[in-house]
Amino acid sequence: MGKESRVRVLADHQAMAVARNIRVSPRKLNLVAQQIRGKKVDRALNVLTFSPKRIAGVVKKTLQSAIANAENNHDLDVDDLVVKEASVGKNLVMKRFHARARGNAGGIEKFFSQITIIVEEKREEAPAKEEAKAAAPKADAKKKSSGKAPAKKAAAKKPAKEKK
Repeated sequence: MGKESRVRVLADHQAMAVARNIRVSPRKLNLVAQQIRGKKVDRALNVLTFSPKRIAGVVKKTLQSAIANAENNHDLDVDDLVVKEASVGKNLVMKRFHARARGNAGGIEKFFSQITIIVEEKREEAPAKEEAKAAAPKADAKKKSSGKAPAKKAAAKKPAKEKK
């Protein structure tokens, strides 16, 4: 009888949290947000914990909220979560004035912003296969380099014979 539930915007392996009306300019907030983009959530939490920026605490709370949403609402594994997106946007602007000389006023704008953090579950099975593929070319490179090494030594000896 009630209102229909909203259609889910994100994929099944993603979760989101939004913090609005944060009292900092979007430009400053974006400096903190770019430190955590693409990182695993435990690493991102460490970066935010030890960040000297004042606003890092608010971003950390938002990230923790996204992690809790992923775990409780979407049954995702916390150990496999990665910060897929940390987008920053403008919010309201408080306009104030500062009295200036000869009856004039100087405008002061106090910016607010918002941050949206999307976490995504990524399994680590694929990197194991990539490491095996990466190890194979290294072995081939060692074989090739071992074949080239004597040629370099022989080339070094020939000029020595010419000097005598």
